[in-house]
Amino acid sequence: MNKPDVIVVARSAIAAAPIAEMQALCDGLASSGIAAHTSFAFTEQGEPALRQSLSERIEAGANRIVLVPLLVPMEASFANWIAKALARWRAADERDWPPVLLAPPPMTLPGTAELLARAVATTDDWAQPPEPVLKTEGSIVPAQKHRVLVCHGAPCTAAGAALVWGHLRNEQARQSLRTCGEGMMSAKSTCLGPCSLAPVVQVWPAGTTYGGVDEAGIDAIIERHILCGQTAEAYAYPADGRKQRLRNGSA
Repeated sequence: MNKPDVIVVARSAIAAAPIAEMQALCDGLASSGIAAHTSFAFTEQGEPALRQSLSERIEAGANRIVLVPLLVPMEASFANWIAKALARWRAADERDWPPVLLAPPPMTLPGTAELLARAVATTDDWAQPPEPVLKTEGSIVPAQKHRVLVCHGAPCTAAGAALVWGHLRNEQARQSLRTCGEGMMSAKSTCLGPCSLAPVVQVWPAGTTYGGVDEAGIDAIIERHILCGQTAEAYAYPADGRKQRLRNGSA
């Protein structure tokens, strides 16, 4: 069987040091000779995003792609929402996709306990973090008008909230949304209420609830609501005290 292209998947990283660690992991995997190509990606904040890495390997002609999740602990719903995201991305892509397979999570593999024991045994040889320095300076209260909350309650997590959050944060950085127009801040949230509309996003101070939000939904919310001050109607649901159901095509 031809060797697969391997993408090592983590949640998020934006600083240079953790990104260098991801690259080192990929380099080590490449030296094992088990993969035709190795790269890394993030499901939440950080670049490259998983969709971007997949697209690059498809464009390069990969015959098979294996995703290796470096997620400890890994939510029980992870495989489900990854599968839904892959199906959605494939449907929106005109190219022929190779098989995309999900490797087992690290904690299910033999030898994990021995690896942790080795970490404990070598603690004395590891450079310990310095004593924290207490900050005495003040903090600026953000002046940005818009607050974007991405729900991470159980139903939203199962529906792929991590990908929604990651796309929002990456676009926030790419478009300088904190300082563009009236400005925006973003935050993860526990349950926002309308679980059947997962993934749910709310934008304040307007208090607008958006449901069935995916990457296209985030793009619409940014373009319409954050930059133009108008509701992104295709994803918006009224707070009228009535039960709401996802509209066809909004998820």
